[in-house]
Amino acid sequence: MGENLTIEWKPDFNIRWSDFEAESNPAAYEDSHSTIKYRFTWTVNSDIIEEKIVFFIEDIHLIVEFHPRLSWVRSSESSDRLLKHEQGNFDLAELVKRENIKKLQDMFYSKHFPTRGQNVEQQKQFAKEDSGKMIVEEVNNLQQLYDGKSLKYQNETNCGQNESIQSKYDLVFEQLR
Repeated sequence: MGENLTIEWKPDFNIRWSDFEAESNPAAYEDSHSTIKYRFTWTVNSDIIEEKIVFFIEDIHLIVEFHPRLSWVRSSESSDRLLKHEQGNFDLAELVKRENIKKLQDMFYSKHFPTRGQNVEQQKQFAKEDSGKMIVEEVNNLQQLYDGKSLKYQNETNCGQNESIQSKYDLVFEQLR
C-alpha cells in the first residue's frame, strides 16, 4: 500500500491507477470506484456583545480529497479512458466546491452565534464544538449535492463509455486547471 491516506485536489495533479489501493469489488457492476470527500478547516473566535459571549466563524477552507484506500479498479479493465473518467469524478467534486464555497462562507461570515457554558473557557470550547457541528452539517449537504451530480455524471457518460458526453464534461473540467 502507498503512504497517502488522502490526496488533495490540485490543478496540476492527476490521479494514477496506483492511487487506487482497495481491492476491486466483484459484486459491483462498475470497473472502478473513486471515493471522494470534502474536508474543511475554519477559525472560530469569540467576542462580548451586550455582556454576552458570542462566537463568529471565519476563514472556512474546503478541501476535496481522494481516498486511495477506499478507491479501486479491476486491473483487467484499467485503461487511460477509464482513468480520465475517474479523474473527472475528482474534478467534478472541485467544481461543486467552487460553485458553492461562497454560499457556504456567506452562511457564517459576519454573523454572531450565541454560545453556552458556565465560564469563559467552557464558552470558548463550546463555540469551537458548535461551530464545527454547524459547518459539518452544511458540508454534508454539499457532499450530497456532489454525490447526486456524480451519479448523473456516471449515468450520462455511461462510466466514460459515451465518448461524446465524456468529452463535453472533459472540456468543463479543463477550465479548473
